[in-house]
Amino acid sequence: MSNDDFAARIAAAYATTGAALELGRAMKGGNVHPDAKVQVPAAMCNRHGLIAGATGTGKTKTLQLMAEQLSAMGVPVFAADVKGDLSGLSRPGESSERVTTRAGDLGIEWSPAGFPVTFLSLGGNGPGVPVRATVSAFGPQLLAKVMDANETQSSSLSLVFRYADDNGLALLDLADLREVLKFLDSDEGKDELKAIGGLSTATTGVLLRKIVELEDQGAEAFFGEPELEVADLLRTTPEGQGVVSCLELAAVQDKPRLFSTFLMWLLAELFHDLPEVGDIDKPKLVFFFDEAHLLFAGATDAFLEQVTQTVRLIRSKGVGVFFVTQLPDDVPDAILAQLGNRVQHALRAFTPRDAKALKAAVTTYPNTDDYDLEEDLTQLGTGEAMVTILSERGAPTPVAWTRLRPPRSLMAAIETEAIDRAAHDSSLWSKYAEEIDRESAREKLGARMAETAAAEEQEAAEATIEKERKEAPPAPRASRKKKDDDNAVLGYLKSREGRSMFNTVARGVFGLLKKRR
Repeated sequence: MSNDDFAARIAAAYATTGAALELGRAMKGGNVHPDAKVQVPAAMCNRHGLIAGATGTGKTKTLQLMAEQLSAMGVPVFAADVKGDLSGLSRPGESSERVTTRAGDLGIEWSPAGFPVTFLSLGGNGPGVPVRATVSAFGPQLLAKVMDANETQSSSLSLVFRYADDNGLALLDLADLREVLKFLDSDEGKDELKAIGGLSTATTGVLLRKIVELEDQGAEAFFGEPELEVADLLRTTPEGQGVVSCLELAAVQDKPRLFSTFLMWLLAELFHDLPEVGDIDKPKLVFFFDEAHLLFAGATDAFLEQVTQTVRLIRSKGVGVFFVTQLPDDVPDAILAQLGNRVQHALRAFTPRDAKALKAAVTTYPNTDDYDLEEDLTQLGTGEAMVTILSERGAPTPVAWTRLRPPRSLMAAIETEAIDRAAHDSSLWSKYAEEIDRESAREKLGARMAETAAAEEQEAAEATIEKERKEAPPAPRASRKKKDDDNAVLGYLKSREGRSMFNTVARGVFGLLKKRR
């Protein structure tokens, strides 16, 4: 088939009638075909996608390219910035020979542009508006993932959360959870938990130690209030651009389990809070899940089931999710099957695992006579990718070796001080910067334990008094005799003879008084 036929076929397969994200131009035989435009229909962005490739192949720049086009068409974006590279979205890019050459090869015009970005940080760890989540909202399964808990510990956490909910004990931070665990391990608490299942002392001890580990890692700053409202991720500017919410993770990149699970919590909150919208012309939000392999490493079956269900159903809420990772098999098959848009950067076959992943990746692509995928996937240059997406009618497009457009924004990190200034200038700063500590499980259980302790002290004091009374020596004989004599006199006066004598004496006295008067 001639190159002209190839260009026309690719152009037709990727043509759209509505808005689209332009990725680049198709290549064959090392030649770029300027007429073979490769693009993703905006209406298909909520069918989810995968951006994969080895380190240094251009995954982050692809994410940046897509994020700025979504913002330009009025779609809010959420992106996790693990290494700080995405902060350049907020500034216009810089022209260079490399950028000019690539634009010329693609037959496109390139102009620099910056985009509206709100910088966020996990609990104030690093520059950005501090964002938090309550322990209650996080839930037992996500918290178990952060704590690296096994199945038994995870099920025990579920019991603890249920007890807290049933008894109005708000779990806002790790201190609240710790106090509830300590209470349920006490004599009073064990009896209360027996109705829904026991909690062993050994399991309680393990969970308490894991909480200490999280606190040592700085996770305490992340759990609490005010909790991030997902509506604040759906903002647009007065000019109609979608705001890019960029979660800066450079300061916590050594805590992958924490930030990857937080991203999953955000997805779950979006699914819970957003209304059903069905198929729409463009998504309400596109969520880029960077370093996705960290989410699934060591995950329990229950956790994977929850993630799979969330990804499957969140499409109807108008949210598109793009997983960004190195190897396609980093994502479980049940989730990978839902990712209709694929941007596969170069794969390396340096290890047996790499070779296996390469063969697996080839099997997930539509059949093509244009490329030898097993060979060509290892030959892709930086900023090139094998692309297949869902067309406007929902069918997979032919595979296209694509040279990607250069982003219009700055392809480098900006200064930490600039990120910090931008965060303070954000309208969200006054809402989230100051942490709130309202009454929660810790205070309620503390008051309850104090009342119990006071009651126990009162009982002990009364018991001591009673014991002292019983152990007191008997009264002296004289005193007892006097008391007995007094009792005898009173008894006589109360008798019939005593009352008669008293009346006789009284009449005599009153008669005498009368005569004198």
